[in-house]
Amino acid sequence: MILLSDCIAWLISSTCDCSCMMPSGTSCACMSWMSQRRESYLPAATCRWRNLLADGRGRPSNHWWVMPMMVEQGVKSFCVVPLTTAQRRLGALGFGSLQEAAYEDADLEFLQQVAKQVAVAVENALNYESVQSAQQLLTHERDRLRLLLEVNNAVVSRLDLRDVFEATTTSLRRVMPYAIASLYLADPDQKAFHRHALVFPESKGLIHEGFVGPIDDTPAGPAFRSGKPALFDEDGLKRLNSEIGQFLLAEGVKSGCCVPLLSHGKVLGTLNVGSFREGSFTPEEVDLLSQVASQFAIAVENALAYRQIAELKDKLNTEKLYLEDEIRSEYNFEEIVGESPALKRVLKHVETVAPTDSTVLILGETGTGKELIARAIHNLSGRHERTFVKMNCAAIPTGLLESELFGHEKGAFTGAIAQKIGRFELAHQGTLFLDEIGDITLELQSKLLRVLQEHEFERLGSTRTIRVDLRLVAATNRDLARMVSDKEFRSDLYYRLNVFPLVVPPLRDRPEDIPLLVRYFAQKHARRMNKRIEAIPTETMLMLSKYHWPGNIRELENLIERAVILSHGPDLHVPLAELRIPDTAPANGVETLEAAEREHIQRALEQSNWVIGGPSGAATRLGMKRTTLQSKMRKLGISQRS
Repeated sequence: MILLSDCIAWLISSTCDCSCMMPSGTSCACMSWMSQRRESYLPAATCRWRNLLADGRGRPSNHWWVMPMMVEQGVKSFCVVPLTTAQRRLGALGFGSLQEAAYEDADLEFLQQVAKQVAVAVENALNYESVQSAQQLLTHERDRLRLLLEVNNAVVSRLDLRDVFEATTTSLRRVMPYAIASLYLADPDQKAFHRHALVFPESKGLIHEGFVGPIDDTPAGPAFRSGKPALFDEDGLKRLNSEIGQFLLAEGVKSGCCVPLLSHGKVLGTLNVGSFREGSFTPEEVDLLSQVASQFAIAVENALAYRQIAELKDKLNTEKLYLEDEIRSEYNFEEIVGESPALKRVLKHVETVAPTDSTVLILGETGTGKELIARAIHNLSGRHERTFVKMNCAAIPTGLLESELFGHEKGAFTGAIAQKIGRFELAHQGTLFLDEIGDITLELQSKLLRVLQEHEFERLGSTRTIRVDLRLVAATNRDLARMVSDKEFRSDLYYRLNVFPLVVPPLRDRPEDIPLLVRYFAQKHARRMNKRIEAIPTETMLMLSKYHWPGNIRELENLIERAVILSHGPDLHVPLAELRIPDTAPANGVETLEAAEREHIQRALEQSNWVIGGPSGAATRLGMKRTTLQSKMRKLGISQRS
């Protein structure tokens, strides 16, 4: 049987013990005639052909070159029929006989029918081979696409670079067997490589992760420098003349491929594979590695960005801890300076109320340290690890106060270009300190009351209800009870705030604390200004202790800070001239310090309904003992009838 291909014809004989291959260019005229006309060929002049075969005189020019072999096998007559189907010409089917003139017309017709069936079988076999070949190509392409998909999935689902590398190399091994795979990342200066990850199951222990060395000492150097894939072999490793090259040779690596990891035109590193065989990587495999590297470069970029974010986060956490320490050092319980009985009573009340979640109302003049007391309550409470949020209601315009407290949605009002979280929401699970709460409008007081009662609110421009869990500490220097009487403050809100009132005494009621405060502020500001204050003149301290301090502790601190600035030696020089009482009467009509003290005590007595002792009495509000208050009342001529 003879099958035609592009350049070879195959001869298979079942009547002789031979099988040979014949170039199609040497086929005889009858073969060409049959393949084109698809007709059988029975040699004419059978007798003459038979005599030629019998005599062994060679073959005519129009017969096959294989005839001598047939003569040797004793073939005396031969018949050839074409192998054709409706779609294609396949070749020819030949029959030989040891008898002369063995094939008649009827035999020829029968053999043609046989040839048709054989042609169908041959075509099926050839089609099967084509299908198998195509299936192998499809399988290879499927594995290639699956690899790229698995690499992409690993890139988008993992942030750890080693996890991505492990998943990638595991998938790669199914498509491209390798002995070693590694990931090199360049340092910021692009002078050295760091072997970030390594897969080498059959390693002898010479190569490990963590290698750091010059880029050009590695076989990946050319790929990194050129930005294109680079192959290496044993000779290339020897030419490196480096430790890594010697280690690879000692491990038995004979060939490899390094592909660059490109991101936005910058080479981040290389993906490298090696084999124990020479010339292991075909151009198709190099192209596949390049596609894998393109996907893997995204993972490297993500990992580097994630690492940078983590470093920034750690830095922010460090700064947060530092700032929290600074806040604690600035506003902790120990920094409330003073040993006076009035201050100790206030701190005792702080220790009592802090562990609870009750609302606290801090009363006191401006500059007495109400915020310090609020922070002390927060620091001693169970919410001390949460946020302490403060807001001065008097410092914010009335039109913006509601937005500051409750927040707003984008577009809630003109100028609301973005969503804003309010102070109540920020203070969730923490403490909210509202200073100067007496300055809140009546309209906003009703909304504040709802939050205190129901622990829920809505942002401006939103219908979604937000629930919060927080503790409220409020402070004011105004007389809320009088404001309630004058219909300037809601009574229900006042009662809600006045669960546990704390009265912070003014500095003039605790003169024994003034020397301690002066020394504390002097050292505090001296450290900040890199100065050294060692002494405070006695005359200065006496003058400071006698002054009535209408601005309270804030006024004292500002004066001491100014004194530290003006001092050029170890002694504190305070501008005492500023402490002189002006000759003109104050605007509020109080002509003397005694009159001011009398008015202050009378106001406290009125707020407590003239109850002197007890937790809600005037003495507690004033931060002094009951006996001290009674003594001052006698001295100032204050009686209930007055």
